[in-house]
Amino acid sequence: MTHLLKPKRHCVLKWVSLNLYENKFRSSKTSMWAIGSHHIAQNPRYFGTKRVVGEAQAALLEYLHSTRSLQYMDADNMSRNSPLFLEKLLKKVENEVDVGWSITRLLRYNPINEFEPFFESIGLKPSEYSTLLPRALIFLNDDQALLKNFRVLCDYGIARNKIGKIYKEATEVFRYDDGVLQSKLQAFEEMGLNQSTIIKIVSSSPYLLVRDANRELPKILEKLKCVGIEYGCIEGHLLEGNSYNWSHMFELLCLLSNMGCSEEQLKGIICQHPGLLFQNSGNMSFSLIGFLMKFGATRNEICSIFLQFPQAQVGDFVCNLRHCYHFLINIEMEVEEIGRIVRSHPVLLGSCYLKKLNTLLSDLKSGKKRLREIIKKNPQELKNWVFGSRVKPLPNSGDELRSRMMRIKFLLDLGFVEDSNEMRKSLKVFRGKGGELQERFDCFVNAGLNKKDVTHMIKVAPQILNLKKEVIKMKIDFLVNDSGYPLSTLITFPAYVGYTNQRVKLRLSMYNWLKDKGTVELNLALSTVISSTEKIFMRYVKRHPRGPEVWQMLKTQISSD
Repeated sequence: MTHLLKPKRHCVLKWVSLNLYENKFRSSKTSMWAIGSHHIAQNPRYFGTKRVVGEAQAALLEYLHSTRSLQYMDADNMSRNSPLFLEKLLKKVENEVDVGWSITRLLRYNPINEFEPFFESIGLKPSEYSTLLPRALIFLNDDQALLKNFRVLCDYGIARNKIGKIYKEATEVFRYDDGVLQSKLQAFEEMGLNQSTIIKIVSSSPYLLVRDANRELPKILEKLKCVGIEYGCIEGHLLEGNSYNWSHMFELLCLLSNMGCSEEQLKGIICQHPGLLFQNSGNMSFSLIGFLMKFGATRNEICSIFLQFPQAQVGDFVCNLRHCYHFLINIEMEVEEIGRIVRSHPVLLGSCYLKKLNTLLSDLKSGKKRLREIIKKNPQELKNWVFGSRVKPLPNSGDELRSRMMRIKFLLDLGFVEDSNEMRKSLKVFRGKGGELQERFDCFVNAGLNKKDVTHMIKVAPQILNLKKEVIKMKIDFLVNDSGYPLSTLITFPAYVGYTNQRVKLRLSMYNWLKDKGTVELNLALSTVISSTEKIFMRYVKRHPRGPEVWQMLKTQISSD
């Protein structure tokens, strides 16, 4: 084992590694070591100096190159760009004075799994390569196929820290026999691609190197060539770190052609808005097409939209379009009207990043109804309500004043005293015009209650007149025909009308079950059953051993209904 010492060679390699490390540390903030060095800097005893790190790197380089006979460039890359692995080594010698010699001695008697620093140095995290480690090997030289194909990629110009993505997504590449990988790279060149473009394509889409997957690329290249787009434009739009599905992109080009886009128009679309094709491999464009088709947009209309596409990211455009759609839903616009606006103004909607509805209503000093009328009359008004714009209150239309006067007249006709506490309370709660309030009031009278009782109910719970006529009729029908309570119950408990059907059904179903089991009173007031808190109501439920079980069963059943 004396050959491990090699003092002269050790000194030379140590000096080279230290200088390489210090130069790299000063000149590059984006190196893998700089990214991972915060791990090593955590220990104030050892890991705070460049020299200690440099000595550790030199020792690892000496071991990998001189002892394990790895090529110098491979060994150097592994020693300088595997900070997490080096941190583990440093922790094992943290109480030693001479770090470099201590690591040399450690490696002499404790061979490492060389695949760990190798995988880390080519851009993989431990969580990514843990499942990729060979089961029966720890020495890199025992996997010559891996090393040979790795060097083919390096020699072609692919950055070492990008090769990890290729290994993770196309491991088969590193099992190729001699000459196979070179022939695949050569095949890309024969398609007319230059070397720098091939490097970007292979780095972003490693699967193209596997088997016959590269058949997808010629299809899209031929399609681009047909419409007059040079291959060189591809390289500029491939973003580092992204993955691309060339099959999807080819399908998008075909779809646009089938929708009526001529070759000249298709060229204009891709050249002016390359994100339509390259962002998320065209998936956002597919999403946009699907969204428009749901609203009945024709092929020609969709083609026209792509020709008018604004200077915006397709992802932002689709997000804005969907946000505007939900905005129109939230202001309660009719479905047919929403469809008309989406079909006729898609570019407008996709270009507007609207403020939140509540903020906009507050800024405009308006209600939803007036917003609906404004948008129906002129959808271009949406441009004035985008995020970041200053929104001024709308001019007073007089509608609110007229509506208030109608509500006051309605209350005066019922016998309310003008400007009384009861009137002020009701006016503060009411939503709707005077005519609408009268129609809702008549629903209770027509059901069999007299006018005096209904007036009393409104004084107690004015919010019951905020419900639509159909809802009021349905609530009364359920009370009388399904719950078994008399109509007169509303006089003492008018707030019943405001509770959700789900709550009423759940409480009454549980109460009826408990009555059948004889565990609760037979004449509990409806207000007790419906309005009491769940904590209080559960006291009745727990009176029967199976009560909680039945309660949960009813909850599930009624919520699914």
